[in-house]
This record gives sequence, C-alpha cells and structure tokens, in this order.
Amino acid sequence: MKDNFDIFFRRKPALMLVALKRVARVRYGSILAKEVDCTYSHAVKILQGLERLGLVVFEKKGRIKLIKLTKKGAEVAENIENIKRLIG
Repeated sequence: MKDNFDIFFRRKPALMLVALKRVARVRYGSILAKEVDCTYSHAVKILQGLERLGLVVFEKKGRIKLIKLTKKGAEVAENIENIKRLIG
C-alpha cells in the first residue's frame, strides 16, 4: 500500500531532489541512483526531466557528469521535505 507521501508525489524524483539538497556537494548519477534505489538509466531519465524544469544542472568533468541543484531545485526540495514532514 502506498504511504501518504506517494499520494502527492512520484517518489523517485522527489527523493532525488531531497537527496541532492541533503548533502550540499555535487553528485554522480550512479551514486544518486543507488541512494534512491533505482537503476542508473531510470535515474538519468528522471534527472533529464528535472533539468528541463530548471531544478538541476549537469556539470561535465572529463567523462563524468556531476549533478547540482539549482536555487529553484533547492527551494522545491525544501518544500517537498516540509510537506513530507506535515503528512508523515
């Protein structure tokens, strides 16, 4: 059965934003995928959608893409955390 949080949000994208906010350093896609328990390819698809919304940016370092929250993404993540806290 879904918990209250799942009624309002798609779990993986919301958890990705919160995970990026929680630790204020840039992340690799593979590490983020493990943190939210999804495949790398699914994580990339979600992250591309979040990038289109202006919530994350990719920073290329050699062959590796790092992921950072934008200011807007940090605000959305903060609001998601607040809502999660309110609804339990």
